[in-house]
Amino acid sequence: MFDPDTLPYFDPVSVRKVAVITGSTGGIGYYTCLHLYIHGYTVYMCGKNSQRVNKAIKDIEQEALTRANQRHDKKHNWYRYDIKQFGSLHYIHLDLKDLKCVERAASKVMKLETQVDVLINNAGIMAIPFEKTRDGFEIQLQVNYISHFLFTMKLLPLVENCHGRVISLSSLGHFLQYKYWKLSEQFNYFPNMVYTWFRYAVSKTALIQFTKMLAIKNPGVLCVSLHPGLVMNTNLFSYWTRLPIIGIFFWMFFQVINALFGVTNEQGAIGTLRCAMCPSLTTENDNGKYFTTGGIESKSSSIANNLDDAATTWIWTVHQLNDRGYDI
Repeated sequence: MFDPDTLPYFDPVSVRKVAVITGSTGGIGYYTCLHLYIHGYTVYMCGKNSQRVNKAIKDIEQEALTRANQRHDKKHNWYRYDIKQFGSLHYIHLDLKDLKCVERAASKVMKLETQVDVLINNAGIMAIPFEKTRDGFEIQLQVNYISHFLFTMKLLPLVENCHGRVISLSSLGHFLQYKYWKLSEQFNYFPNMVYTWFRYAVSKTALIQFTKMLAIKNPGVLCVSLHPGLVMNTNLFSYWTRLPIIGIFFWMFFQVINALFGVTNEQGAIGTLRCAMCPSLTTENDNGKYFTTGGIESKSSSIANNLDDAATTWIWTVHQLNDRGYDI
């Protein structure tokens, strides 16, 4: 698997590198932030719970020091990770269930920075009961896709300023969408535990389509999507494991999948890190591509790859956002 230690390190005193990431307090988001911080990035960690984000910031700073000390050659006073070149970590309030909050978060970043080298659309929810947000969207569609669409489009000028990168985390689950479904189709049917997966697949397919269209419309920005791997040790499955009685069976099922095919949270972050920092990836050769576990180039579903469907998804989303007062 790709080694993130081989990625470039930056001295924040002389080279300013800025990363913005959603879903940063746990799972693969946490380890993505950790490695970006170690590599000298100024990292804006976006989340809705200030206590959780601030705790994650303290934990990352401590973990980085611990790793540096573990790699300290006392004889030559040499660190594998240069403590002096660690970056910095900052909190941005972001609630993906509220488009106004998304717009405010983007505005705050724009007031603080003139460039964003890496924007990572990492946050997501999976296979939960049907619910509509205050903005009128099915909750998985908004959190996984529409809010990230708005967030990205607002920050795009800062990404363009430095010919940066946009990394969108999709899922192997997008293959469940076996034909193109209109995003207005909400799949609010019985049994929910079946149709919730279709809602999830639609949101993750839309994110890949958005990334492809973004790459076409903005050839100077490297835009890629990826499946991080089967990361089973995550809160994404908490709804299923907490269900009365049958929750224990879901827990056992997820444990078996993890043992056979799963990757750790840190291993799941490697694909994101490679896409975010690897110098060998270029807009000329890699724009719009889809990657999988470890940052290996792969192929998304035929639905996600269809540019006509992608254009339809883009146009629908722009219209929906415009109808709600968000200028794209």
